[in-house]
This record gives sequence, structure tokens and C-alpha cells, in this order.
Amino acid sequence: MTNTESYAVPRVAMAPSGEEFNVYCDESCHLEHDRFKAMSLGAVWCPLNKVREVNKRLTEIKERHGIKRDAEVKWTKVSPCNKALYMDLIDYFLDDDDLHFRGVVVPDKSVLRHSDFSQTHDQWYYKMYFNLLKSIFDREARYYVYIDIKDTHSGENAARLLDVCANDAYDFDHEIIRRVQPIRSEEVQIMQLVDILTGAIAYRHNNEVITKDTSATKVELINRLAVRSGVSLTKTTLLSEKKVNLLIWQPGRM
Repeated sequence: MTNTESYAVPRVAMAPSGEEFNVYCDESCHLEHDRFKAMSLGAVWCPLNKVREVNKRLTEIKERHGIKRDAEVKWTKVSPCNKALYMDLIDYFLDDDDLHFRGVVVPDKSVLRHSDFSQTHDQWYYKMYFNLLKSIFDREARYYVYIDIKDTHSGENAARLLDVCANDAYDFDHEIIRRVQPIRSEEVQIMQLVDILTGAIAYRHNNEVITKDTSATKVELINRLAVRSGVSLTKTTLLSEKKVNLLIWQPGRM
């Protein structure tokens, strides 16, 4: 990478909606004491009746690049030798009007003061998940939410998240938010797409200054996402933004 390379600043885009949706969620750099300053949560959602088609298309893209359908693609596996694969995956997301992304970025975890709010990092983390999801839900639609399995408490945490989201929407009978269920990301193609997009957002915020250690391939992928979506990836978007919708969260803001 040369000193003249930089992140791109793009234009604006829109996307439609439907009545029943699957919502797939993941996170990047979310641990309290890891080596990363910024973290991100991300969700990709699409109409329920399009899920099979989307998973099939993602599998076809992988196979076209010599990747087996059961092989997991994810942001941490991006390298110069597989750049074309990840470019095609990002382009597919951007070209398919049925796919939408919502992201929440915490730019600096070091400023968090959990003790001031009588909460643990884990409790705060699920508040951030709520911030991620609440802007997706529409009272006229129905949602099935899937989160990546992290540990033996994933089922318990999913149930808690379901209740928090449903209560906020006055959806006490779970008519709007039908399900929050943990699944394994390596078994669901769309979950792998969420990993790539969420990882790209976190990488952008953790590498504000491009150095010799910054991955040129990842910068190219991030620029492709930014330019084609019309979102800079560093600023909060309008809530009405449907293709790539972002909240850059700050302490004291829910």
C-alpha cells in the first residue's frame, strides 16, 4: 500500500422492505479487554421467502471461486489471494435488493464506565444488541432473529434479548418478534455474510490511519462497500437508510 491510498467517501442508496423477515446477527471485537479499540455489531435481514435463494447464491459464489459450500468464509480469512471471492460476496450483497444491513459501532471501548451504571460488560453488550435491532423492527412485519452461538449461555441470552426487544415494542405475545435463536455461523451462508460486513465495519474504525501494517486488501473491500452503498462507514446514517444503516454510538446515547 502506498501513502496515496485512502478510504473512499461515497453517495447514498435505498432498499425496499417486506412482511416477514429473517434477521442474522454477529459482532466483531466485542470483548471488553481485547486489543481492539472499536467494536461493531451487525445484522443482515431479508424477506423470509428469499432466504433459500440467497443462501443458494452465496454457495454458488463460493463454489465459483473453488470454495466448498461447507467451508466458512469470514472477515479474518480475507487475504490477497482470495480478494476476488470477497469482492464478489460484497457486490452480491449490494446488488440484491432483498438484503439489508444494520450496524452499531462503539468507537472506543476504553471510555465505557460500566460501574457508573451498575452493569457488567455483558449486560451492556445486550443493550447494544437491542440498539442494533430496535430500528429494524416494524409493527406491520414479523421477524425471526438468529444470533451466533458463542458459549453455553447463548440460549439463555437469546431468550433475554427476545423479551427485551418484545417488551420495548409492546409485543408481549411475540406477534412481531417471533423468535431469537442461536445458530452456528459456519452452518448458515447468510451468517457468514454478516461476519464479513460486521468485520469490515470494525476494521474501518480500528484502522483510521493507514500504516504499513494495514491490509491493502481489506481497505479495497471496505472502499468497495462504502462507494457502492453510498455510506462513509464512519458516520451515523439516517434511520430511513435501508441498504447500509449505521449508528455510531457514544456513551450516554441509547
